[in-house]
Amino acid sequence: MPTPSRTVSCLIVSVLTASCSTPEPTVDDVRAATEKYRDVAVALADGYVRDPIDACETPYHMGIVEDLGVMGIHYFRPDLLGVQEGETRLDATATHTDFLEPAILVYEPQADGSLELVALANLLSADAWQAAGHSEPPSFADTAFELGDADPGMMVGARYELHAWLFRDNPRGMFAAYNPNATCEHHEFNMPMIMPPDMPHH
Repeated sequence: MPTPSRTVSCLIVSVLTASCSTPEPTVDDVRAATEKYRDVAVALADGYVRDPIDACETPYHMGIVEDLGVMGIHYFRPDLLGVQEGETRLDATATHTDFLEPAILVYEPQADGSLELVALANLLSADAWQAAGHSEPPSFADTAFELGDADPGMMVGARYELHAWLFRDNPRGMFAAYNPNATCEHHEFNMPMIMPPDMPHH
């Protein structure tokens, strides 16, 4: 039988451990916390800005010829990505991974010119993540972030990225990068010069 002092010590350790550990939010927690960003005006008021790339991104923009669907139009928080004014999300230098406060919001352009929230994402510098002492990629909901290789020609560093399609069903999976159920059809600037003419336009 443990002595009273040992019991008290164990209780103190247990309380301290519990107070220091924060459970990972669930998908439902994240959806509830970000529902407000269905209204783009709320996103802008909270510091999100439209990515200067201003493309409704498709796989073809990244040199992928397979028809996987689209991403959409990205809005991001410069402070969470660690980017300066005029830089894009691909210039990220930070290591933010919290989906309760996502660094990126993804919208689908509508026929009437409005935007519909379809997904959230976090993107971080792989170099900064490793420099912080991490040997494994970050993860959310038991899903590892995808590593994107550095592209010196584009002056883009290696990055970890994970999309979460919480506001649009995705047949390729909730955490797939692209979604066949989303479309860029109504985006005014869609970089058509690099989209193969024989591939479907979502």
